Amino acid sequence: MTLNPFFLQGSAGEQFLVQDLINEHLKIYGIDVYYLPRKYLEIDDVLREVESSKFDDNFIIEAYLDNYEGYAPGSDLMTKFGLRLKNEIKLIISSERFEEFISPFLSGSNFGISEGRITNQEEQLVTRPKEGDLIYFPLGERLFEIKHVELEKPFYQLGKTYVYELLCELYEYENEDIDTSIEEIDNTVKDEGYITTLNLEGIGQTATATATLGGVGMVGQIILNEDGYNYTSTPSVTIAPPTSGITATAVAITTSIGSVRSVKSIRITNAGSGYTSSNPPTVTITGGNGIGAAATAVIVDNGIQYLSISNVGSGYYITPTVTIGPSVGQTATAYAVLNNDGGVSSLQLINAGYGYTEAPTVSISGVSTTGIGTFVYNETVTGSLSGTTAVVREFKRRTDLNAVDPPIELRVAINNGQFSAGEVITGAASSATYILKSYDNDSYEDSYDINEEIELEADNILDFTESNPFGEY
Repeated sequence: MTLNPFFLQGSAGEQFLVQDLINEHLKIYGIDVYYLPRKYLEIDDVLREVESSKFDDNFIIEAYLDNYEGYAPGSDLMTKFGLRLKNEIKLIISSERFEEFISPFLSGSNFGISEGRITNQEEQLVTRPKEGDLIYFPLGERLFEIKHVELEKPFYQLGKTYVYELLCELYEYENEDIDTSIEEIDNTVKDEGYITTLNLEGIGQTATATATLGGVGMVGQIILNEDGYNYTSTPSVTIAPPTSGITATAVAITTSIGSVRSVKSIRITNAGSGYTSSNPPTVTITGGNGIGAAATAVIVDNGIQYLSISNVGSGYYITPTVTIGPSVGQTATAYAVLNNDGGVSSLQLINAGYGYTEAPTVSISGVSTTGIGTFVYNETVTGSLSGTTAVVREFKRRTDLNAVDPPIELRVAINNGQFSAGEVITGAASSATYILKSYDNDSYEDSYDINEEIELEADNILDFTESNPFGEY
């Protein structure tokens, strides 16, 4: 038997009335929440897995919070990895309000787009809230992810559904881009994930140096015959004085292979003069609690006696290249020693060269960059040497210009590699440029987090700092 045709069982007017009453109740008893739709950037077409996404839009909508007893019971779990929060909330929103004030902004955009293609299912989802979107709950200042959308509750009163019931769970950040331009929302993820703190230098200046030409009987090079072993500190190098002339000086450079520290090379700080090839001076390596290192001196004429720094420069956090002008014989080579302030403290001769008729020019590669601009939240920055990119989380610029070394700090996330000290960091949107002084990798600090302790214990078992575990110079 069919329904009685004289009773409407829910006319359009009755449905509109119920919808209006529900909307009014939500406005009275509800709270304003922010709805953040997910934009898909990359989707695996085979597994249908979202590889990257972003949230850069927000919509305010009233919602009724159905959690009258607080978060769901048993949502705080103590695991072997620490405390895990699985807080859940249930929100009820008006279907009419969503379809009229949010859906029009989603339709036709790249919500649900996979490499330029939209499936029928994805196209239909812009008409209702969808799983994976976020809700910002202002009372708890937290982001919740929609895990399930109940479409049929209450079950077709007067032949229609009027609300969406959103079952939400505390959002677990996975390096998505969140840039809604609302500070209270963006700040909730500013410290989430792995954060790299970049210590920047605002001004860089190229160092300069001059060469002093030597005469006859100089120590042009010191050849290491034996590297020795068991040195606990850097040994001293003593070069015997000439019969008549200037005594040469040098320093030892050590290296560690495995757990054995030995002498790697010897660099000349003053090539001296008055030595003879027939009777070269003895080179003595003493101290450092090690034994066995031995070296011999090679005598040359008309080489570089020593190098003098005329301007230490600034902004050097990786060793620059030192280039000395050519000679008719052998061109001299040198190594730059840096101080703790990013300047070049001295130059040491690896080879003094020979055959110079006049003092050559000395050039030191490096930086001449002045830090400018302000990095903006969520822009991409790139390192000039490493090519590493990351996303800006926070930029703290110097405030006290009278300070000796006021900090300039840039906090970034979603790194695709490792930055290198001394490179220039450039922002894609702001065009800000600064020199990278140093950096620290830190994860989000949790009171139950013991990652550092685990890493330190692991280092005692196996050390990965050696590029070649079998040893190399």
